[in-house]
Amino acid sequence: MNVQHWYQSHGVHRRCVSDDGSLSNTSIAVRLTWSVHRRLGWLVGTAAIVLGLAGCSSPSLTPVSSEDAKPYRSVSLREGDAVRIVFPGAPSLNTVQQVRRDGMITLDEGNEVMAAGKSPAQLQEEILTLYSARLVRKEVLVTVDSSAYPVFVSGAVLRPGKIMVTEPLTVVEAIMEAGGLDENRAQSKKVMVTREQDGVVSHYRLNVKDMLRGQSKTRFYLRPMDVVYVPTKIQVW
Repeated sequence: MNVQHWYQSHGVHRRCVSDDGSLSNTSIAVRLTWSVHRRLGWLVGTAAIVLGLAGCSSPSLTPVSSEDAKPYRSVSLREGDAVRIVFPGAPSLNTVQQVRRDGMITLDEGNEVMAAGKSPAQLQEEILTLYSARLVRKEVLVTVDSSAYPVFVSGAVLRPGKIMVTEPLTVVEAIMEAGGLDENRAQSKKVMVTREQDGVVSHYRLNVKDMLRGQSKTRFYLRPMDVVYVPTKIQVW
């Protein structure tokens, strides 16, 4: 069988073949037929799926504890909190300050104090020490006007992004705040929540589908900087 016959029998058209069927010294241009393209595409797609599944490894999961079912209430100040500082003996110093991203607040005469990570009582003592020489009445009151912290929702939801939380929020409520599930894509039985606390990263897998149907009594409350991920269903054509 000459070269031309071989190409035709394998569904491949060629150019630049000499009259006697042998290859010429010029370059050969090969065009695969549609059937060959389709078979090749199927093989590549299958290989990609197999390799992708082989390369995926699930993180170790943390079991949901009774603490996770309790509404989160922080005892420490954090970015975004608004604190009211009252000087009963010097009302001109009274102020309301929001904790900045760097954790600081600014007081009278440009004094800056680190507030993040401290309780209101601890911040109160620090401010009293700072202003003690100026106060006749040695008293300062620090209260929290409002508290907010971010959580993040991503994946198969309608409005993924950051949510600023001002009151205890469950994972279901966070998904609703993000526009709800994308019903055509969401794999709501395997929603992942990633949490970093004191340098330790925890991963939780939650069956939000059962929660929405009322078939699960689990109430999972989010904490600052939690990341909620709604995975997408695998679609095979």
